[in-house]
Amino acid sequence: MARVHALAWQETYRGLMRDEVLDAPDAVERRERMWTNVLTRIGGSGQRAAVADRDGAVVGIALAGPPEGDDAPQARQLYLIYLLAAEHGSGVGGPLLEAVLAPTEGAFLWVADPNPRAQAFYRRHGFTPDGRSEVDDGVREIRMIRAAS
Repeated sequence: MARVHALAWQETYRGLMRDEVLDAPDAVERRERMWTNVLTRIGGSGQRAAVADRDGAVVGIALAGPPEGDDAPQARQLYLIYLLAAEHGSGVGGPLLEAVLAPTEGAFLWVADPNPRAQAFYRRHGFTPDGRSEVDDGVREIRMIRAAS
């Protein structure tokens, strides 16, 4: 999971984020610690994690849970969903998203802007931009929201 997280992050944010951040020598180690922490407390945290695999190898990861921060427009937040670039358009993303957020569940997320592929994916799954944006680690992000149905 950590390896896919680090590699997909590099593939997604190359050109949007500083190379020294993307290519940090401890990138996989930091994500290993993050995922270990998440997975050891996931039962009582309200978080849901999922992986997508192809032929037994992890090719995608997702994590959702209670909102982070005080300004939450919905009761659930998609913290992350990453697929290896080779899996883009393969049909893996939708089921991976649904593994952590039910299709009728209201939720919100932050997505890099520009990132037209990801934004189109989220639109297909009912998310729309709400006009909020912020800059995180030099990357502009917009907030997208999906109402419960």
